[in-house]
Amino acid sequence: MLVMLQDLRDSNSSKFQVSEFILMGFPGIHSWQHWLSLPLALLYLLALSTNILILIIIYQEATLHQPMYHFLGILAVVDMGLTTTIMPKILAILWFSAKAISLPECFVQMYVIHCFVGMESGIFVCMAIDRYVAICRPLHYPSIITESFVVKSTVFMALRNSLSTTLVPVLAAQRHYCSQNQIEHCLCSNLGVTSLSCDDRTINSIYQLVLAWTLMGSDLGVIVLSYALILHSVLKLNSAEAASKALSTCTSHLILILFFYTVIIVISITHTAAMTVPLVPVLLNVLHNVIPPALNPMVYALKNKELRQGFYKVLKLNIKDNNA
Repeated sequence: MLVMLQDLRDSNSSKFQVSEFILMGFPGIHSWQHWLSLPLALLYLLALSTNILILIIIYQEATLHQPMYHFLGILAVVDMGLTTTIMPKILAILWFSAKAISLPECFVQMYVIHCFVGMESGIFVCMAIDRYVAICRPLHYPSIITESFVVKSTVFMALRNSLSTTLVPVLAAQRHYCSQNQIEHCLCSNLGVTSLSCDDRTINSIYQLVLAWTLMGSDLGVIVLSYALILHSVLKLNSAEAASKALSTCTSHLILILFFYTVIIVISITHTAAMTVPLVPVLLNVLHNVIPPALNPMVYALKNKELRQGFYKVLKLNIKDNNA
């Protein structure tokens, strides 16, 4: 990807009058934004440590060698990849004022962010389907949600997101950046970068919109449908205890989904007010890429007895867990 974007840049060298972008950080608070480095660094360390811990627990505990936990492990890898794509550069900006980033590096970061965010959305879809089959088709669960299903669905999501997002940096690299090179952001977002171009960027905005609706929109639609069917199935149960137990297996997933998609929607809305409150969409964008990776493992560990027990065992804590 880096070589391809470098070739695109070289082939249009007559158009490119800037050799690098300057990531200014958080708009409106440049003079004291370095104070944000501590909470962001702690969130980054928390994201890495908790996701690594989740992977260790799933690997070591034989009882967790199930499709649901395999998806959780894949989500942990995606979360670590997403935070590592953006946080080192953000911390370098805040700590060392290392604001410069070459155009090809910026376009690659843009591509990887889109890939990982799309992949996280795709894994949420797989987890929703897993819960639907487990609750609505329990007798068919072992034959449908197999190791092969996990592998095939993960490969499909990886290919879908890596191929569909390729045009985002390619189209951005074809724009004409003639003079302005200061980006009022901590990372290379598609809209933030292309807003600096001197030529028409309509195609970039249209493709960003199409991508959001086709990927995120379809994913959210499948998730809503899955949980609507789950709720319909649970409401038909005669036992309130059985209904509560069935829904309890979904609460962790629902909490993460609500946070993930709510912030995406809020970011989209606040971009329309970017001229009046530019800090809000930038801050939300950064937090959206670091808070879910930090919180996902903890939400699952708090709501899942098997994960809690694995957590205690890995950390050699002699705690008796009586919660269901």
